[in-house]
Amino acid sequence: MNPATRVPEPIGQRALLITTLAVPLTGWTLHALTLHRHLEAERRDPLTGAQRRAAFERRAQRLLARHRQDSVLCLVDLDHFKGLNDTHGHAAGDAALAATGERLARWAGPHGVVGRLGGDEFAVATRVDTQAREDAMEQHLQDLVDALHEPVPTEAGPVAVAASVGAAVPDYLGIHALPALMRGADVSMYRTKHSGRYGWAEIEDLQAPTVNGRRQGRPGTAPLERAA
Repeated sequence: MNPATRVPEPIGQRALLITTLAVPLTGWTLHALTLHRHLEAERRDPLTGAQRRAAFERRAQRLLARHRQDSVLCLVDLDHFKGLNDTHGHAAGDAALAATGERLARWAGPHGVVGRLGGDEFAVATRVDTQAREDAMEQHLQDLVDALHEPVPTEAGPVAVAASVGAAVPDYLGIHALPALMRGADVSMYRTKHSGRYGWAEIEDLQAPTVNGRRQGRPGTAPLERAA
């Protein structure tokens, strides 16, 4: 038969062939999507949307190393969180945590990273356009404090919340190593725990001694022989 006069295959046969070839590809695509969602769930805290500690530390270290002249690291700890749970219930506590994660993400912007370190403690690293005006860093941090003190809406009505913030600025401290910056931010956060503003980490804060990786003197860092 002349090829020019070949009768086309029935549409059903071609559709069957295309479907047969597409099934393995579809299976791999679904597998890849499932794997991606699983990995994303391992990296993110489902309640707050924040990165878990390990994922946060990896991303924050890269950001701080690349943008040491216009970046900031903050530690955030909700004040009197146990009392909030005891008074208003765990649903209100969860609402406060979720709101904190959302507020930190909004403050950090698309290029920042937010982490939940555990319980009611968060960390956030982001860039600040310090060239726009001289007081940009201070204003940016005050905006964060103001946002964290806004009442949280719950089913029982708005609930008052407060948070303490400690900041470590790589350009000011002359260092971009994340462990030292987190230690300094932690010291400054507890130094201003009840001030309602924020604290700056100083050079000497970077040398604060630690117990099991946490700053000595923090709750839960008492020597074992005194734990009893």
